[in-house]
Amino acid sequence: MSEVIPKETLAKAIEEAIKSSKKRRFKQSVELIVVLRDVDIRSPEGRIRETIFLPHPPRKEVKICVIADGDMALKAKEAGAYRVVSREELKLMAENRKLAKKLAQECDWVLIRTDMMGQAGRVVGPALGPRGKIPVPVPITADIKAIINMYRRAVFIRTKDQPQIMCRIGTEDMSPEELAENALAVISTVASKLKNPRYNIAKIVVKTTMGPAVEVKK
Repeated sequence: MSEVIPKETLAKAIEEAIKSSKKRRFKQSVELIVVLRDVDIRSPEGRIRETIFLPHPPRKEVKICVIADGDMALKAKEAGAYRVVSREELKLMAENRKLAKKLAQECDWVLIRTDMMGQAGRVVGPALGPRGKIPVPVPITADIKAIINMYRRAVFIRTKDQPQIMCRIGTEDMSPEELAENALAVISTVASKLKNPRYNIAKIVVKTTMGPAVEVKK
């Protein structure tokens, strides 16, 4: 949100964070941290939980898992879903909870056909919750390919035990401008939940996975 921080200021800080980070043997993510001030995270107003669809998808595999049968399962496989879980596989997971935990650990998003939500919620829900992941219901007639592509650029933000928001906004091989636009999408959403964004947002920090933190100067 421009009234909180200009895009150019964000891009400059992101560029500095990437340049100051040592090169690794893997593609590092670029992370955004929004530190809040005088926000009671125990109150309904202070509990922020939002799914945000970034303007620019990260250049890193986002593992989308789909729980579905029939035509949706076939189309999910064609769309390149990381994993497609059938009703029969859900029954196996119900008998072996380690399989459900493995699914929750591997998948960034779990999309579930609505008529299977009850069964899937009982089986994988307890494994997703502690990892801060939420099952996404998908209507039976929905275009699963379009939804998979949409969630490839999605991030889920939430306040946990500290008054701050942390999330990945992309990867180090993206341009600072793209990353800044992704960061603004997150900051705008956070700001919309606050009474006084200019005051309640105490600090904004960007960093790579293993690089030093760079504070964005307001």
